[in-house]
Amino acid sequence: MEMSEEIRRVKRELAYHGTVVDVYKDYMEFANGSTEEWDYIHHNGAAAVIPVMEDGRILMVTQFRNALDRYTLEIPAGKLDTKEEPGIECAARELEEETGYKSENLEWLITLRTTVAICNEKIDIFVAKDLMPSKQKLDEGEYVTVKAYTLKELKEKIYSGEIEDSKTVSAVLAYADKYVK
Repeated sequence: MEMSEEIRRVKRELAYHGTVVDVYKDYMEFANGSTEEWDYIHHNGAAAVIPVMEDGRILMVTQFRNALDRYTLEIPAGKLDTKEEPGIECAARELEEETGYKSENLEWLITLRTTVAICNEKIDIFVAKDLMPSKQKLDEGEYVTVKAYTLKELKEKIYSGEIEDSKTVSAVLAYADKYVK
């Protein structure tokens, strides 16, 4: 869907250029003549992966998240190197970098839009099977621990509030619905 006739962006100004996002001020005009300023956050996109081990357990990563000032338990994920990079390539790279496993068997599961009110971030999520041991290749400022969990354990962590990360919650529950009978 395109912008409606009732709402029109008059101008977009860059307010902040960051390492992961750009923040804009959008000047909006409405059919009734009123105007408003809206915030818009541009993100090039990301990909994430549910790495499924032979025994059915899922590899998860624990890492520090500055916005929450704490460690979180999540599926492996990362931002696209360029906005044109295919999500499946990013997911494969992040799988190996964060977990130390590779897979040539990645299948698209779902696509998420994380915060549609203010940000265009899109995350493609894949399921990785037939995992092969490799080597972790963490970025310089990245500290990640890896541990395998059963689907039952992950669902308990979701419903107890321990896992709050939207991509992880959505991915685990979608995986359970689609693949586990």
